Amino acid sequence: MVNILVLSAYDADSHKRWHQGLVRYLKDEALPDGQPLNFTVLTLPARFFSWRIRGNALSWALGEKTVLQSQKWDAIIATSMVDLATLKGLVPCLASVPTCVYFHENQFAYPVTLHSHKTIEPQMVTLYSALAANKVCFNSEYNKSTFLAGVTALLKKLPDQIPQGVVENIQQKSQVLPVPIEPEYFALAANTPPQSAALKAPCTSEAPSGLKTFGVLAQPLTLVWNHRWEYDKCPELLLAIVQYLCETAPNLHLRFHIVGQKFRQVPKAFESLHLLLTQKNWLGEWGYLPRAEYLAVLKNSHIVLSTAAHDFQGLAVMDAVAAGCVPLLPHRVAYPDFFSSDYLFGLGGIDTVTDSAVDNVTDHSAESLLAAQAAQAIIAYCQAPNHLQAPNIDRLSWPVLKQQYVQLFNALVTHTY
Repeated sequence: MVNILVLSAYDADSHKRWHQGLVRYLKDEALPDGQPLNFTVLTLPARFFSWRIRGNALSWALGEKTVLQSQKWDAIIATSMVDLATLKGLVPCLASVPTCVYFHENQFAYPVTLHSHKTIEPQMVTLYSALAANKVCFNSEYNKSTFLAGVTALLKKLPDQIPQGVVENIQQKSQVLPVPIEPEYFALAANTPPQSAALKAPCTSEAPSGLKTFGVLAQPLTLVWNHRWEYDKCPELLLAIVQYLCETAPNLHLRFHIVGQKFRQVPKAFESLHLLLTQKNWLGEWGYLPRAEYLAVLKNSHIVLSTAAHDFQGLAVMDAVAAGCVPLLPHRVAYPDFFSSDYLFGLGGIDTVTDSAVDNVTDHSAESLLAAQAAQAIIAYCQAPNHLQAPNIDRLSWPVLKQQYVQLFNALVTHTY
């Protein structure tokens, strides 16, 4: 039996989902030599970020001493929040255990706000962990490239005694290995009629001013926006898209499901968004939903819309696409790694912003032009609903990716990294 220690130092939802998937989908797998995999998972709550990222090694080294010393570990896989270098120093029996650090995100590519506290401490912890590991995995090429670029930029700022080859060391042992999507999301699409069939029956209606004549769908074109309600998901851009639709195509038959996890402080854009969608009778579900209701929303939506300026993989989007939704995403962050330009608005993406559309934008900022392009894409889907075709992302499912995880653990155990 291969004993693998899984460490999640800041156990946010995506991290939890990842390590639960490891246990669930790899528990019946074995290495090529026939040894079955056995997982022991240690986690710390996703709160008090600054303390958690700096103090997790102390919490585990003393608080979980019995578990850490209970057996001979064959491999460790730790999230990037784990202070691996310190933990190995405090628990000598872990020092020689082959280790992989898994990056769900990196501390160099978070959007900066006026209220951000600028410190290099989180960046240094993740840098030391990457150097202390035998393998480094990232959930997307975007995550990998921004981390390596961030390390390069950081090292250039430090005053002296910076050795050569730090970035190259990490790059040579790095690979991209996404968080897999569970079969239950793909099952939703299997039980849903094709989008084109579901949206075939148009009826005529007066065309919105400035647009080509088009049929209005017999049912609303349904969009789901399913992110954390925080600044980095850009709710202001979402509001701008809806405002553009209201001004340019007020007669569209739309339904917006604005769902996701809320926190104590909610960006002000949501208040204006709720008011506007209610006035237009475009409002569907609003706020956090129980799981069964959330899955039903994904199953019954046509488009998954994102406005995020921060997504290192985009699990919420991928869940919806697996369920049959067509992605409509900004051409930034990790999205171009996984989806073609047919599904992306912005530079190099969907070419739907006409001259007249741009003329309707009074504020020609980058975000306003993005809003215009996303809105025009929504209008285009209403004009030609049979073009609604969700891309196939089977390659990101657990049944497909689990062998890559088995290969990773085999490389660690056999020291062939």
